[in-house]
Amino acid sequence: QVQLVESGGGLAQPGGSLTLSCAASGFYFVNYAMSWYRQAPGKERELVAVISGTGNIADVADSVKGRFSISRDNDKNVVYLRMNSLKPEDTGLYHCAKNRRFDKYYYNFRLDEYPDWGQGTQVTVSS
Repeated sequence: QVQLVESGGGLAQPGGSLTLSCAASGFYFVNYAMSWYRQAPGKERELVAVISGTGNIADVADSVKGRFSISRDNDKNVVYLRMNSLKPEDTGLYHCAKNRRFDKYYYNFRLDEYPDWGQGTQVTVSS
C-alpha cells in the first residue's frame, strides 16, 4: 500500500531555511505527481507545491513563491521541499501527498486530487 513518510521539520528562526523530505513506497513513484501541503491550527489546509512525475513541471503557491521550491529524486523515491526565508506564518504541519492519476507527465494544483498523504512533519518558525 501507499506509504509516505515525511521528515526534516523542526524549529527555525524567521529568515532561516529548512528542507523537508518525503520517502515514498508502495507504488510506482515516477508515474505520479506529488505535492506538499500544510495545515496550521485553526486554518484550512493549503496546497504549497506540486511536481509532475518526471519532475519537469513544478509549481508553488503564491504565498511561498520565490521562497519555496519542490524537487524529487525518482531513483530514491523521495520528494523534497526546500524552504528559504521562512516566516512565522509558515508554521504548520507539512504533509506530502500523492496524486490520484497514473501519468508521469501530469500534475494539477488541486488539493482534492492528492488523496494519499503521510503523517506530516511539524515546522515551527519563531524567534
